[in-house]
Amino acid sequence: MNDLLLASLLAGLFGLIAGSFLNVCISRLPHDYSVVTPRSHCPRCGAMLAWYDNIPLLSFLLLMGRCRACRMPISFRYPLVEFSTGLLFFWAWWRTGGGWAGVKWCLFAAILVELIFSDAETRILPDEFTLGGLLAGLALAPVVPVPEGILSWLWRLQAPEASPALESFLHAAASAALLSGGLWLMGFLYERVRGREGLGFGDVKMTAFLGAFLGFESALLALMAGSLLGSVLGLLWIKARGADAATYELPFGSFLGAGGILAAATRL
Repeated sequence: MNDLLLASLLAGLFGLIAGSFLNVCISRLPHDYSVVTPRSHCPRCGAMLAWYDNIPLLSFLLLMGRCRACRMPISFRYPLVEFSTGLLFFWAWWRTGGGWAGVKWCLFAAILVELIFSDAETRILPDEFTLGGLLAGLALAPVVPVPEGILSWLWRLQAPEASPALESFLHAAASAALLSGGLWLMGFLYERVRGREGLGFGDVKMTAFLGAFLGFESALLALMAGSLLGSVLGLLWIKARGADAATYELPFGSFLGAGGILAAATRL
């Protein structure tokens, strides 16, 4: 087994653990609950979970998807989040070769997993992950450059003596501002024309986070892919539920997160 494969497997294992924590965030942050206290417990009967009932994936399988105390089913979201995070961590580390690039894209994956599932369940995108992700993207941009694009080239023409680190930071900041500002404007105009909100501000903040990590072109691709997925899959979902398409609130952040994963896959 070569060193990169071993390191990627270890990253995947760490991703399983990170996914377990993300499950806590998904369950608690949208409701403004602490992610520290109380300890993990069954949401149905309130029984505290022993450490051996909280091992990522393994505990779910050994318990056959049921609480040890009340035997009520455990949401399949828990193992799905853990597996998805572990798989994305493995993939990010393998594709980047590790180092700071691996850290950056593993963090990006973890944030997206939380936002995708949080929005799907509660229609809430916690600031801790949207704004926190934006700050993390800006902080890491000088260390691991964002993918080059038209903003990089324009800045290079204006200031050819600038350092690559500064160029990457400015590209990340400008991408975040332009894309989130453009999305906010679209939502504002929609509300003025239709008389009802068509876009939550959480989606705008999430777009800024994507811009800071992916750069302008890749984040724009994520936005377009998310919109397409939301249009196609969202309408199918609404039809299957027999809901009113004019009033049903789709989790656009979930589709935007899926678009972010697809856009990152084209760059790594």
